[in-house]
Amino acid sequence: MNEFELIARLTKELPSNQTVLAGAGDDCALLDLGLPDKLLLLKTDAVVEGIHFTEDAPPGKIGHKALGRCLSDIAAMAGTPTAALITIGLPKYFEPEFVVKIYGGISALAKKFEVAIVGGETTTNPERLFISIAMLGTVARGRQILRSGAKVNDAIFVTGELGGSQKGRHLEFEPRLTEARWLSEHFCIHAMIDLSDGLAGDLQHILKASSVGAELLKTAVPISRAAKSQARTGTRAKAAFAAALTDGEDFELLFTLAGGDAVKLLDSWREKFPGLKLSCIGKIVASAGVTVRDKNGTRALSEHGYVHLS
Repeated sequence: MNEFELIARLTKELPSNQTVLAGAGDDCALLDLGLPDKLLLLKTDAVVEGIHFTEDAPPGKIGHKALGRCLSDIAAMAGTPTAALITIGLPKYFEPEFVVKIYGGISALAKKFEVAIVGGETTTNPERLFISIAMLGTVARGRQILRSGAKVNDAIFVTGELGGSQKGRHLEFEPRLTEARWLSEHFCIHAMIDLSDGLAGDLQHILKASSVGAELLKTAVPISRAAKSQARTGTRAKAAFAAALTDGEDFELLFTLAGGDAVKLLDSWREKFPGLKLSCIGKIVASAGVTVRDKNGTRALSEHGYVHLS
């Protein structure tokens, strides 16, 4: 049983109440607590030594990644983060200064996005270090973006470049909070997700939630220099395109909007965010599944993203 099969089983009959607008199955929980102009976002995420970072990773970057993952999920809902709780599990023999530097990385990113760190828990985990973060955020009423709104003939967009994150970017990425809020304020974004498990996997979450399919244009998918270098030099390297689809931990935004708005979005984006690439990589179609089109024709997507427990 892999991660997503287990999640489906565990969340099948979870209790709910009238405050829940979106629960398990989206990037954050979305709650209505009666505030006149805002909805509440809740998110929790964890990083584990040996899975999300190696034992020789710089401690400040471990902290950056731990908080950044939650911030990226808040961005996927077009929200604003407000406060976080930090739970850290430490092995029996640990260096206090190493832990202090982890918190330094957390604090530096929190200050950048005006997030308060309001407490948490410190515990023992005999085998390896782990950090779990619970985050609170808000989103303006009517501006929240879910995974479930993609429509046939929507254009599919992605920010930045994909693949090769293990070359270092997975520890120092920039959560796309500013960009996501700008998108929600200026365009009608139908569906959005952040890319943590790879384009091939995370696109499927949007398609499943929206009951649609997709066609990708291979030449339009933005491939990072690290992925191209990895494909040229690695002894067990994937092709660069496969790396862009499957490596994961890019933490870019993947979203859809009406195809008729695509050119206007690209023009506006270049003016607002000249240093960040935005690519139209395909379209939403009615038929389930994902196909990839290139100069040789069209094939069904066989690649899949990263899956825990598989």
